[in-house]
Amino acid sequence: MDAQNRRESLNPRSYRPSLSVSIIGSIVLLLTVFGLIVSSLGYVNFTNAYKEGYATSTYRIANTASALVNGDHLDDYLNGYEFEEYLQTKEYLDIFCQKMDVSMIYVIVVDTSDYWLFTSVFNPINNSADYTEYTEWELGHKRNTTNEEYRQKYRALYEQGSPYETVYRLNPADGHQPHITTMVPVKDSAGEVSGILCIQRPISHLNRARLPYMRSVALSTLLLALVSSVFAAVLTRKRLIQPILKVSEEATRFARENTKGPGLDVISPYQEISSLAGSIDKMETDMVSYVENLTTATAEKERTRTELHMAARIQEGMLPVSFPAFPDRPEFDIYAVMNPARQVGGDFYDFFLVDSDHLCLMIADVSGKGIPAALFMMSSMITLKNNAMRGSSPAEILKSTNAAIYSNNPMEMFVTVWLGILEISTGKLTAANAGHENPALMHKGGRFEIVKDQHGFVIGAMEDMSYKDYELTLEPGAKLFVYTDGVPEAADVNQNLFGTDRMVDALNAAADGTPEQVLTSVRAAINDYVKDAEQFDDLTMLCLEYKGKDVTKDED
Repeated sequence: MDAQNRRESLNPRSYRPSLSVSIIGSIVLLLTVFGLIVSSLGYVNFTNAYKEGYATSTYRIANTASALVNGDHLDDYLNGYEFEEYLQTKEYLDIFCQKMDVSMIYVIVVDTSDYWLFTSVFNPINNSADYTEYTEWELGHKRNTTNEEYRQKYRALYEQGSPYETVYRLNPADGHQPHITTMVPVKDSAGEVSGILCIQRPISHLNRARLPYMRSVALSTLLLALVSSVFAAVLTRKRLIQPILKVSEEATRFARENTKGPGLDVISPYQEISSLAGSIDKMETDMVSYVENLTTATAEKERTRTELHMAARIQEGMLPVSFPAFPDRPEFDIYAVMNPARQVGGDFYDFFLVDSDHLCLMIADVSGKGIPAALFMMSSMITLKNNAMRGSSPAEILKSTNAAIYSNNPMEMFVTVWLGILEISTGKLTAANAGHENPALMHKGGRFEIVKDQHGFVIGAMEDMSYKDYELTLEPGAKLFVYTDGVPEAADVNQNLFGTDRMVDALNAAADGTPEQVLTSVRAAINDYVKDAEQFDDLTMLCLEYKGKDVTKDED
């Protein structure tokens, strides 16, 4: 045995029980559980049947004893009359208590106003019945009812005509032995209840009677488990273990050699194991074929991954990503980000100087995702920029771009665009919207608010579309925020959207910050909202802060 095998043999985690042990153990466990269930049910049924029979026999004893008591004279006994009759009756009850082997007989008269207080008339004691130490109550001894259960039993005998009532005290808290108390009414010659006779009888017989039953169930379960275990061991080894070992050995050989072996054929009468053997044979055939094609498939996948990476680098290279973008132009500051949902995206932004006094800003969202959207994005971006450099108005730029894209759009894709041209010297911003999201504007010292501009139709979907310019005046200190629908439509795991209200709140949380700080605030709010939810759409944002042409003088 080499060093590695020795370490594995000493490692407790390397131990795995055999199938036969597991099956036999499961059978023994099931039989044990079955025995426990049967024992429990038998215990309950035996106990209930014994209690019912015990209660019935105790009732007969109590009913017989009540015939010894003259119900017409209970009050006379308590008042000192009929003393000779009282002594005679007491003697009869004493003898009856000993002969019937009961712990106690007591006859009481209950206060029917609330059934709590009772007065003892007779109380023979037989402590030898259950090795107890009861003390006999004297004639006229008054005592409160033990508990509410006894009180209700007394009421049932007096008021409801119950023939008898029974109380079980299987676990008495006063230290006495378990017993049953059966109560019967003592009636006078008019048939009215004048008192109650109670028989207290030991119930230790119940425990003694249950013990042989439990022993027989335990012995039967043990014997059945032993026989079943031997039978299961022989059957499982021949019909299960040996065929499975063959399958395991062949699987191990194939994993080591990667070569097709001889067929396993039918190695077991059981369909499941035969199917497993057939699956191993088929797996070997398929795996050999798969291994032969794996190198080619891996190379193709790697080539695709490389091409996607190059496409993402090309797309990233088309976007302005160096900031500050115009370090020699203190009149404004600009910052933008684009986070694609996939390796390449369909959103884009751009900003550039048309001339020394005009800054062009654009943000767009191409329909679809992935490589097709990325290619359409690059074509749209180039067309927009070429048209913008001619010095046209935003509406004219969108119109000419739509005409160019529509004429060569076999995939019928489209793009939403917001485009604005800022006159740097005055702060006048002329913009047009082709089906894109509304921008947000913050005037100096104010708060960001959504600007509900007029939307034209998307670019590339229909020919001969016209667009309208509108103007915004940016005073020094104003900020403009434009974005794609990936911002308000960012969703959490329950598909609840981030929304424009949360976006505006995030903008205002960083209203006094730089454009970069504004975008960072919005992205942090989105991340906190969506948490671990997967990003569904590209997320693109651009923020412009206008400082004005006299900013250099102000800073000096």
